[in-house]
Amino acid sequence: MDKVKIVVTDYTYESLETEKKILSQQNVEFCDYHLKTEDQVIEAAKDCSVLVVQYAPITRKVIESLKNCKLIIRYAIGVDNIDLEAATECGIYVANVPDYGIDEVSTHTVAMILACARKLSETFDTVKSKLWNYALVKPLHRTLNTRLGLIGLGRIPSDVAKKMSGFGMDIVAYDPYAKKDYAQSIGVELVSFEELVTTSDYVSVHCPLTEETRGMFNASVFKRMKKTAILVNTARGPIVNEKDLIDALKNGEIAYAALDVMETEPIPHDSPLLGMKNVILTPHIAWYTEESIESLKTKLAEEIVYVLNGNVPKNLVNKEVLENMEHMKG
Repeated sequence: MDKVKIVVTDYTYESLETEKKILSQQNVEFCDYHLKTEDQVIEAAKDCSVLVVQYAPITRKVIESLKNCKLIIRYAIGVDNIDLEAATECGIYVANVPDYGIDEVSTHTVAMILACARKLSETFDTVKSKLWNYALVKPLHRTLNTRLGLIGLGRIPSDVAKKMSGFGMDIVAYDPYAKKDYAQSIGVELVSFEELVTTSDYVSVHCPLTEETRGMFNASVFKRMKKTAILVNTARGPIVNEKDLIDALKNGEIAYAALDVMETEPIPHDSPLLGMKNVILTPHIAWYTEESIESLKTKLAEEIVYVLNGNVPKNLVNKEVLENMEHMKG
């Protein structure tokens, strides 16, 4: 039997030893690269059976060049760099790893909320400048009896809600796919997007990046938010229109922002966000711990083994492909 070719387009980890060990019992040829462009991916992956990707663009052009591919799987929860429609049309499974860094991202989100509430970044700067005066960061306000609005109520924001439940906050969420009974079971009230953005003191973004959510937070939304509101984004950068956010922060339309993700990554050196006191920035690190990396790599490799053994991926993203496959068989 011919070996199954697995191509890893790109990765930021020290090694792929975990994946190779798990896949060592399979009859596979494991090829790892550091590819950045469509043409590079097409050349390396055209005859693969499994395509593993982190940041490389998996466009329609790339997907239509994959003649033997059964599975495209991403080292991530989000799959916004993969053309799902094209993969579905070509009968290719797309899978993710949705449960490897829930604790990490939710904890990072909580840390950002509290850091903004207490203006820790500004306070650190004043003390390091040998200034010992609480008035330099006035005003601060209690978190007690404030409202936390979650955009999305999947695994991560649900964990945020559980971790923030002890702070005496009213927690609401906007998620058109969430069930009312589930939300109530974790102490969250489902509300409309309009109610959330106009009444929340803290707005935390957790939805996937889609055509519907791209630029969801823009000038119009910022104008409707509280002037004291704090925006936190640990989801995907393009959900927030950065130019509009910068203007809103400068004009006092909202008070503070904490961002782990940017429209362009790494953040451009000339971004005004870098010089703003009322902004906390981290380098897309919310997902990271040593444990989360090991979990991600293990779960990804185990999913590949599962599919190679003739199964539908446990974490299939493009579920429409199953119906398409049936039509193709017919």
